[in-house]
Amino acid sequence: MPLTRCLALVGVTVALAVGLTAQAQNPRDRYSPGPEAFTTRVVATGLGNPWEVTWGPDGFLWVTERTGFRVTRINPADGTSHVALTVTDVYQSVDQDGLLGLALHPDLLKDRGRDFVYIAYVYDADPGAAVVRNLRVRRYTYDAGHQTLQAPTDLLDRMPAHDDHGGGRLVYGPDGMLYLSRGDQGSNFLANYCIPNRSQDLPTAAEVQARDWSTYQGKILRLALDGSIPADNPTLNGVRSHVYTSGHRNPQGLVFAPDGLFYAAEHGPSSDDEVNLIAKGKNYGWPNVAGFRDDLGYVYANWSASAPAPCRSLTFDNLNPPPTVPRALESAWQHPDFVAPLVTFFTVPADYDFARLRTATIAPSGIDLYTATAIPGWNRSLLLTGMRSGALYRVKLAPDGRAVAGQPLSYFKTTNRYRDIAISPDGRRIFVSTDDHGVTQDAQAQRTARLANPGAILEFTYVPPAAGGR
Repeated sequence: MPLTRCLALVGVTVALAVGLTAQAQNPRDRYSPGPEAFTTRVVATGLGNPWEVTWGPDGFLWVTERTGFRVTRINPADGTSHVALTVTDVYQSVDQDGLLGLALHPDLLKDRGRDFVYIAYVYDADPGAAVVRNLRVRRYTYDAGHQTLQAPTDLLDRMPAHDDHGGGRLVYGPDGMLYLSRGDQGSNFLANYCIPNRSQDLPTAAEVQARDWSTYQGKILRLALDGSIPADNPTLNGVRSHVYTSGHRNPQGLVFAPDGLFYAAEHGPSSDDEVNLIAKGKNYGWPNVAGFRDDLGYVYANWSASAPAPCRSLTFDNLNPPPTVPRALESAWQHPDFVAPLVTFFTVPADYDFARLRTATIAPSGIDLYTATAIPGWNRSLLLTGMRSGALYRVKLAPDGRAVAGQPLSYFKTTNRYRDIAISPDGRRIFVSTDDHGVTQDAQAQRTARLANPGAILEFTYVPPAAGGR
């Protein structure tokens, strides 16, 4: 079954056909394992939800612990660790807040006076008893002698955050800018179903002047290293802001290719997880479009606009919204800057029974680009971690990097929630961080919360055919 042209679902599934075939199955339960052999090793355990894992110039893995509030350096050879920083003002109470993204300046440890490390984290902006989640980007300077991060400097502050769909991935671009992903804050969904979705809203000139970042939801932002708005950022609706792209649901993976192409992994609703090629000023459709604009089944159900019955009088039902909730087909929304995804996870038939077969998403979080040659055929492949499937997926790119070549393959299936990924410089070892709790699939594709390696860093090392006896 192709993995493009997914049928997605947020508010309602359109019955385009009748009846399920006897072979109907959740596509997430079917794996296409790659042929390569790997050994597996547990590098470190007992981590507080390791969220970001990045290979550092010192040969250590730099890790943010979402619920531990620490930036930790881990020796991949023996698993010993050293806490470089504990962030004291992190706020965390749910699975979408806490200490999130981390990016290393390319001059780190090169004796050039730019030993900078950047983090993104959620904090409580209300000094009283109430909780007002905001997100902050902060810069630290690494003191190699003491192995600690010091001299905090806030770059961008008071960005909206909430209890769901927080984004928070941070990456240093080849253009010397920082890129930050922001989710839609879970609006129009579950407990937040009466909150309007603002992924399509753009800031006004007055809001930018007032440093009101309330529209920085469902966006990818681009900021200068001092937190300011770059002069060459796109002008959208006549306004230049930090907004680089719009129309995102929950992008939690960002990576640049050596040639400057920019990729993102994004959570879909009940299907249509996306891998997107990110381009300046473009619009990726959410919430009007999930995956491709094909009307195969996704309908945007706008709960906050319910009339005459107000939204708060309704009970949220993802499969069957009441008639007072406005609904719109994907084709009803047109935008000159819309960009379709490179690939979606997963394709389901038009008569797919979400109630019986469950959601068909892998919940991608981390993404990286394999550029080495140690593993034959892997060069220029995107690697994605699946939290809901406990697997890593390899998406081979076309030579120009602007399309997908062939079908994705799966690797490293375990009963874990894979959060992020790092690749050793030689390309032989792949490191994956795991959540310390949550739901995934076991070896029989059954839903489970009993994780095999909670709060860990796992290493998968490539075994060439000769050494593996094949």
